[in-house]
Amino acid sequence: MFSFLRPISVALLAAPVIAFAAAPEAATEHVKARLVSSQATVAPGQRFTVALEQNIKSHWHTYWLNPGDSGQATTIDWTGAQAAPIQWPTPGIQAIGPIVNYGYEGRVALLVDLTVPADAKPGTRFKPAAEVKWLVCKDVCIPEQVSLGLDLPVAAEAKAGADAAQIEEWRGAIPKPANFAVQLKAAPQGVRLSGPTAGVTKAYFFADTWGAVAHSAPQALKAEGGGWVLDIPAGDEPVPAGKPLSGVIVLTTGAGDQAWALSAPMPEGAGKGPGPADLSAPEVGAAPAATPSPESDLGLLPALALALVGGLILNLMPCVFPVLSIKALALVREGNHKAEGLAYTAGVLISFAALAAVLIALRAGGQQVGWGFQFHSPVFVLIVSYLLFLVGLNLSGFFDVGGSFTGLGSNLAAKQGLAGSFFTGVLAAVVATPCTAPFMGAALAFALSQPAAVMLAVFLALGLGLALPFLILAFWPAAQRWLPRPGAWMDKFKQFLAFPMYAAVVWLLWVLAQQAGPDGVAMALGGLVLIAFALWLLRAGQGLFNRVAVVAAFVLALGVIHWIKPVEAADVPVAATGSTIEAYSADRLAELRAQNKPVFVNMTAAWCISCLVNERVALSRPEVKDAFAKGGVAYLKGDWTREDPNITAVLKAHGRSGVPLYLYYAPGAAEAQVLPQILTPGLVVEAISLPPTASRSST
Repeated sequence: MFSFLRPISVALLAAPVIAFAAAPEAATEHVKARLVSSQATVAPGQRFTVALEQNIKSHWHTYWLNPGDSGQATTIDWTGAQAAPIQWPTPGIQAIGPIVNYGYEGRVALLVDLTVPADAKPGTRFKPAAEVKWLVCKDVCIPEQVSLGLDLPVAAEAKAGADAAQIEEWRGAIPKPANFAVQLKAAPQGVRLSGPTAGVTKAYFFADTWGAVAHSAPQALKAEGGGWVLDIPAGDEPVPAGKPLSGVIVLTTGAGDQAWALSAPMPEGAGKGPGPADLSAPEVGAAPAATPSPESDLGLLPALALALVGGLILNLMPCVFPVLSIKALALVREGNHKAEGLAYTAGVLISFAALAAVLIALRAGGQQVGWGFQFHSPVFVLIVSYLLFLVGLNLSGFFDVGGSFTGLGSNLAAKQGLAGSFFTGVLAAVVATPCTAPFMGAALAFALSQPAAVMLAVFLALGLGLALPFLILAFWPAAQRWLPRPGAWMDKFKQFLAFPMYAAVVWLLWVLAQQAGPDGVAMALGGLVLIAFALWLLRAGQGLFNRVAVVAAFVLALGVIHWIKPVEAADVPVAATGSTIEAYSADRLAELRAQNKPVFVNMTAAWCISCLVNERVALSRPEVKDAFAKGGVAYLKGDWTREDPNITAVLKAHGRSGVPLYLYYAPGAAEAQVLPQILTPGLVVEAISLPPTASRSST
């Protein structure tokens, strides 16, 4: 399981909000922070306690040392003083759909022990400074940062400050070392923790490292031998045998809750825990049961077969249409068809291998990512729009690179079109990632839960499926006879193929508008103008001035990347289904289901062309609107245009690695019906017309 949302949510969801302050207090839009000292004066070499107090905006939260399934812990970087590690209060459980996070709401104080330099002179000032960073989340996650500082007089003798009592009160919220012996034994699904305390009615263990336990899985408590036993499912990165499993356990007795810090060596034979849970609102000691991923037992050979078929169908998806035409023209040209087919296939496979390598690296870093994750970044969207704009200008004859319209320079083009075929394959792989084809979902969900070698094999099978039609045409002489003969028509056809490229650029700019707002689109358009200007200068002459101006224009166009910043998501627009489309949230879904209302959930993204086509040809059709209105179906839309950890977790819980995902909750149904990734009006109408007992999952 990932912490998608740890670095990815930090890097892509929003630009950091920075508030600089030399004083001990500072505020961002969502959190007021201040440093509180236990001392009024300090002595040389003294160790004393400072608290970072955070007052968090209502309904927002920050994160614990281990943030759980997503999020990022608060960090404090000190200068001017030696600082001990943060002392963390007991966190709370924050359930968001099928994921569980650990963190804080309202008011919280993190304690840190500072040491005054031993050579500090009485009469001088001790001025420790702190750069504090946190991730604050509600429906979106926003990284924020403040600069705080203290200014304390150094004296021969230290003197307690007015806040010393408050510091001690906050210290009471820090879990104390367990005053009882605990035992850790291997269990089929993880480990079994036991202790002697009698009368425990609830218990929950917070592991202090990500992946040690399955955060969203239930922890079963039972009384045994005058004490208690807690079964803890293992997470995605269990602690190795012999290494300590450490964290905080909260025990509830008749006297209330008590939190204890404990650590015990991991036994041999600890099992693997279950997959992500389907949660509503768990409480300490009472997490709901898990729903295993339907693809977890798929197997390698079926996954490879599904990936191959999914990649083959991907050729028919609208996101790949512009490149299909380029591939067709490449085959019509005279040349070595077999060599070009192999070069094209190599471009596709290398691109998919690179994508798998990035996913493997991100997963190793504790992140949870899915298919098409790179399109969450407005910078990536901008770069792809530049690339397709250049391809379009080349097809239009605006500039020439030696006859290879997909080459990147005269040296590449000189290799009898093989470099052009290779980079056509790369381009096909790039533009294919915003689309999802049937059969891909199961294969990719399986791949993302497997070791690196298996994931790579599945991605290569997917790439081979994408390249297969071109490869067959290149090696099957009978199929080549279906192709038209080369002639003068090819130049006009080549120019015509520029327009799908320009249309793709328009689509990407629309996606960028969802991510970076009007300012981002304006800067992107300026970059496209600079690129066109640079190419015009190349045609105008090859003098020194022109060359310098060309370089400057391209540098300025690339410089736009620095200024493209994500903006907060806009409200979901009014629906075309006869009622208002509401933004998806786990709380709203639970509320509607509690009212026994039918609910249709659409997980989508602006960069997902399959999603957009489904909305146009199925979800916006009059018969579907009427069926929604007559059935009183509530429509919830989850927007994954920018990475959203809540939606990522829902996708994973339903065995998907990317959008689209369509769920229908019939009144009284225990589970959602999963609709296919390619919709028709009749399919949607039939799904919402079935009684709950007839609902079933589809892939």
